[in-house]
Parts: sequence; C-alpha cells; structure tokens
Amino acid sequence: MLDEFKKFIMRGNVLDLAVGVIIGGAFGKIVSSAVDDVLMPLIGATGGNVDFSNRYFTFDGKTYESLAAAKKAGSTLAYGSFLSNVINFIIIAFFIFLIVKAANKFKKPDPVAAPTTKDCPFCAMPIPIAAKKCGHCASTL
Repeated sequence: MLDEFKKFIMRGNVLDLAVGVIIGGAFGKIVSSAVDDVLMPLIGATGGNVDFSNRYFTFDGKTYESLAAAKKAGSTLAYGSFLSNVINFIIIAFFIFLIVKAANKFKKPDPVAAPTTKDCPFCAMPIPIAAKKCGHCASTL
C-alpha cells in the first residue's frame, strides 16, 4: 500500500495540482490584499468615502454599529462583502488570463502536417496528391 501511495503521489498530475493549489492560495491572498487595501479604498474615496466592507442591509429595519453586530442580531444582506468578493474574482480571473496568455506565447505551436490530399479540379472530391487520375470522376489530372 505504501508503494502504491508513493507511485500515486509522484505522478506528474498530482504534483502539478499541489503546486497549483499552493501558488493559487498565495496569489489569492495577494489579490485580496490588493483589492481590500488598495482598490476598494480608492473606489470608496471616489464614491464619497464609502467603506464597502461595512455596507449591509438589515431585514429588521434597525441600524447597528458594524456588520458583525448586525449579523449577530439577525438576518442581514452584506452586499458590501459580496461586492468586494466579486471584484476579487474579476481581478483574479483577469490576472490568470494574463498569465495563461503569456504562457501561450512561449509554447511552441504544433507542427502542421503536410497535406496528403487535394481536391479534384473537375468534381471537387478529395484525392491523393500523387494521383494522376481522379478515382471519383475518372478525369485525367
């Protein structure tokens, strides 16, 4: 069983996935910090100094000093947190798009195979390139 586990863990896909998850977690923290500490305050400053993380709606109609207090009291709709998470997602997706786009530039394109057929000029059916006569219409090429 130990040998089986060693074979499983040493396969390329498992190691690639582990590295991807670890780097993705670290990258997510960086982007979250950029959004929460840089981008959202800038958006809040342009929108009248609004703190999105503390934006919420309570269903009981009362006002509370913080989102945590409102959640403790009952049902709340924390749309500011949701907005922050949507912006986080969009930024992470955009950065992943840029990384994949850059990685694709370094990837060599697959070689294009030489064509093995051509179209007959008389009947437009595919025939071998070396053909002297069309097998479909019997025309001499």
